[in-house]
Amino acid sequence: MNLAAYMQEQKQRIDCRLAQLLQPERPQFARLYEAMNYSLLSGGKRIRPILLLATLESLGKDSAPYLDIACALECVHSYSLIHDDLPAMDDDDLRRGKPTNHIVYGEGMAILAGDGLLTYAFELMARQTHIDPEKLARSIQVFAHAAGPAGMVGGQSFDLESEGNIHIGREGLELLHYSKTGIIFEAAITLAAILGDAGDEEKQALDVYGTYMGLTFQITDDILDVVGDEAALGKPVGSDARNQKATYATIFSLEEARQLAQEAADKAIQAIAPLGDRAWFLRELVSYLLVRAQ
Repeated sequence: MNLAAYMQEQKQRIDCRLAQLLQPERPQFARLYEAMNYSLLSGGKRIRPILLLATLESLGKDSAPYLDIACALECVHSYSLIHDDLPAMDDDDLRRGKPTNHIVYGEGMAILAGDGLLTYAFELMARQTHIDPEKLARSIQVFAHAAGPAGMVGGQSFDLESEGNIHIGREGLELLHYSKTGIIFEAAITLAAILGDAGDEEKQALDVYGTYMGLTFQITDDILDVVGDEAALGKPVGSDARNQKATYATIFSLEEARQLAQEAADKAIQAIAPLGDRAWFLRELVSYLLVRAQ
C-alpha cells in the first residue's frame, strides 16, 4: 500500500470513530456539542492519530485496540486549532476551507468548544479499561505534559509574547515550534512506544525520529504560509508575516528554510533505519512533508 492509500484508509477509520463519540446527553447542551463536532469533523489529514497508529504497526502491533487513544489526540489538536484561531490569538477566519469556529458560533461558545474537546480527550483515554492500567496512566501523563503548560500551551504563550519580535533567534524559534507543534508529534510516538512495548533500541530510534519529524513538519508549514495555495491549504496564507511572527520562513530565506527541512528529514529517516521495512510509513511521511513545501 502506498502512502496516500494508507493515509486515506486510516483517516476513514478515525473519522468514522470520531463521528460516533460526541453525543449530548442533555438537549440543553446540544449547541456546545454541535460546535465541538463542527471543528472535530471538519476534515484535516489526521496526521497525529495516524502517526500513533502507524508507529504501533511499525512495532508489530495491531493498532485497532488503540483507535480511541488516536481519537483523543485529534480532540486535543482540534481544541488547539479553535483557540489558535480566536481573535485574541491568531484572529483567523478560515480553517480547513470553512469559517473558523468563533465566526460560526461566537467567541464564547468557541472557547467552550475547545475546553470541551480538551477535557473530553482525557475522559476518552481514561475509558480504555482494556489497556494495562500502568501503561494507560503513563500514556495519560505523557500526553497531558505535552499538551499542557510545559508543552503546547507554554509554546502558545511564548508565541503570543513573541509577536512583533522576529529576532528571537534560532534557539528561541526552535523552542517555540517544538513546544507548539513538535511535542505533540513526539507524544503520539511516545504513546505508541509505551502501548506497543517498544524495546530500548526502538524507543531511542523513535525518540529521535519524533524530534526531527516534528521539526520537518513545522519548517514546511512555515514555508507553506509563504508559498502555499490558500484554497488547497484551507486556511489563510501570509498570516505569519502580517502578525510579525518569528518563523523559519521569516528568520531565514526560503532557500535556507528548505535546506533546514531537508536536513531534519534526513535525520528523521536515518533514525528509524533499525526498525526496517515495518517503518515504511514513518519514512514516507517525512518525504511527503518535504514535497508539500516545494
